[in-house]
Amino acid sequence: MDFVWLRLLGRAAGHLVYPPHCLICDAPLPAERAPASLCEPCFTAVVTDPHTCCPRCSSTVGPHTDTTDGCPRCRGQSFRFEGAVRLGPYDGRLREAVLRAKRLPGEPLAEVLGGLLAQKVRASTTVAAVDLVVPVPLHWRRRWARGYNQAAAVAHGVAAVLGVPCRPSWLVRTRDTPMQTSQSAAARRENVRGVFRAARSARVRCLRVLLVDDVLTTGATADAGAVALREAGAAQVRVAVLAHR
Repeated sequence: MDFVWLRLLGRAAGHLVYPPHCLICDAPLPAERAPASLCEPCFTAVVTDPHTCCPRCSSTVGPHTDTTDGCPRCRGQSFRFEGAVRLGPYDGRLREAVLRAKRLPGEPLAEVLGGLLAQKVRASTTVAAVDLVVPVPLHWRRRWARGYNQAAAVAHGVAAVLGVPCRPSWLVRTRDTPMQTSQSAAARRENVRGVFRAARSARVRCLRVLLVDDVLTTGATADAGAVALREAGAAQVRVAVLAHR
């Protein structure tokens, strides 16, 4: 009993020194809220996707668009992943959250967002059941400069809610590629061609893998990761991202 009281006193003291605040907008939260939490407006903003999405690439589409074979944005492309789900569009409060999660100390926020993304995965008919979660890796130089891999933190949050293993070391980035923000879809595909390989320790044969990243734009990076996982024997690769740009 004494140990329980000590823990409660320690938590109360921690809240006095570091009062709970929203991980996105920094608004103060009630003292009883968990330290890693969101305010109601931010929570509602990031979990509410007002648009219809393509089940193949997670792009925003019109409410009456035929997505049987994908959408106009992805229909002519060949992907090695079977489908994609997103938390929402890369806009507004979610965009702010993604940008915050990229910088230290963004790991708690990334894990919270991963837990919310997992709920979208559960509700999706596209991404169905998975056996394990693998994040899109950063090259070691970029990871060292940033301090951590935000996709790995998101993946841990997803895996914890889904109750499946997270294997952040099973996919390896073999070279440091240039930033792709202003590149065309064709240039993005060429930029990441062959950039990933499965680690020697990876045991993905005959498993359904959920590949997790923070943002999906053309699908080139996710496709390159899916290629490496399928070559290692994965039965299926599906994709989950925080936002679609």
